[in-house]
Amino acid sequence: MWKLDGLAEYDVRRPMTPTGTNLLGLVKHVASVEAAYLGEVFGRPFPEPLPWFEDGAEPNADMWATPEESRADVIGFYHRVWAHGDATIEALPLDAPGRVPWWPGERGNVDLHRILVHMIVDLQRHAGHADIIRELIDGAAGLRTGVSNLPEADEEWWSAYRDRLERAAVSASAGS
Repeated sequence: MWKLDGLAEYDVRRPMTPTGTNLLGLVKHVASVEAAYLGEVFGRPFPEPLPWFEDGAEPNADMWATPEESRADVIGFYHRVWAHGDATIEALPLDAPGRVPWWPGERGNVDLHRILVHMIVDLQRHAGHADIIRELIDGAAGLRTGVSNLPEADEEWWSAYRDRLERAAVSASAGS
């Protein structure tokens, strides 16, 4: 969530990749997926409608926020889903059976433990997307606010480092 901090409305919504990946869309998507996996899969549906999952919905509608959806709306949705997911985790044992209807055949028969691992992997993947998107927007990088987890270096060092990587890439490609 800190990847949204301090950014203008445009920056949290702007598509930064050819496929449209954007920060607010990542938050909406992660919340949507968690609502489904920790809701529907265990017979505990999230109580709010998720129109972007309905039949006939626009493709990727969960990957961006419409102009009518405010940043506060999306963040609030994420927090409500978070609370709903926590309630599912607290109410069920790790071996509680569930069914993922969008997974094929027997693979769709799961337990809470498997879904939690699946969701950790998925969340980590999208957190990595958010790391890269935020760095592309304004250079902010790192694990959390105030902790970059990167070498302490000035802009000149980073520019020289990036140039060195570019030269290495060019050199390696010339040899192939």
